[in-house]
Amino acid sequence: MEQINSSNTVIENKTPVSIIACKDGGTIAYEFIPGNSPGVIFFPGLHSDMNGAKASAFRSFCKQKKQAFLRFDYRGHGKSSGNFEDFTIGDWVEDALYVLDNLTFGPQIVIGSSMGGWIMLLAALKRPERIVSLLGLAPAPDFTEDLIWSAMTCEQKLEMEKKGYIDLPNCYDEKKPYRITHKLVLEGRKHLLLGKEIKINVPVHLIHGLDDQDVPFETSQRLSEKLSSNCVDVTLVKSGDHRLSDEVNLRKAEHVLMLFLRLFNTN
Repeated sequence: MEQINSSNTVIENKTPVSIIACKDGGTIAYEFIPGNSPGVIFFPGLHSDMNGAKASAFRSFCKQKKQAFLRFDYRGHGKSSGNFEDFTIGDWVEDALYVLDNLTFGPQIVIGSSMGGWIMLLAALKRPERIVSLLGLAPAPDFTEDLIWSAMTCEQKLEMEKKGYIDLPNCYDEKKPYRITHKLVLEGRKHLLLGKEIKINVPVHLIHGLDDQDVPFETSQRLSEKLSSNCVDVTLVKSGDHRLSDEVNLRKAEHVLMLFLRLFNTN
C-alpha cells in the first residue's frame, strides 16, 4: 500500500471523519470503523454523501456487529474536495477504487445506493478479487443515458450542448435544482453496462421500490438479467420510493447484509 497523507476533521453531526489525499491533490472525506472481515463499504448516490440515513444506518449496524465498515464522499460531494460540476462517473469510480485499495483490507461487501449501485458494479469489474458480494438499493446503472439524456427534449439537449449544463427540477428541494453537465453525460457513455452481459460472478441482491419515481424498478430487473452471476436476487418493495430509507426498508437491507455476512461464517 502506498503512503497516504490523511488528517481528521469533524462533520456537522459530530461524527469524526478522516481525510485522504488523492494523487491529483484533491481529498476524499471518509470514516472507517475497524472490525471483522469481510468489510462493508457504502457507495452513496448522486448529490448524496456519507452522512445520509442509509449510510448512517449501516454504520450503526456494522458497529454493533463488530464488522469493519467504510463510508466516504466522492469528490464534489459532502466534505470531499472539488465542485460537483467538475467530475464524472469515471472520476467517482476512481474515488471508489482509491478508498477500496488504500483504506480496506481483504474481502469486501459493497452496498450501492442509486448511482452508487452503478459505481459498485464498475468497481466489482475492476476488483473481482476484492469484492465478494453486492447489495444494490434502487441501483441506477446507465442513468446518465437512460434516465437523463433519453428523457430530455430536443430543446433541453440543445441547451445542454450550448451551455455545457442544464438545471433539472429537484423533487427533494425546489430551491436547489440538479445541475447536470454535458460532460457527465458524454463521459458516462464510456461506462454503460446494460447493453451487454455484465461479467460479475459474486452474490448480488437488488432492492427496488415499485413507487420509485427516479429510477424505475425495471432497471433492477434488467440488471439481474445482464449479470452473469447465478446468485442474483431482486426484492421489489410494493410501497417503496427511491430513497428506501424508512425503518422497514432499512431492516430489509440489513437482513440481506446479514445473510451475506453469514456466507463467510461471521457474526
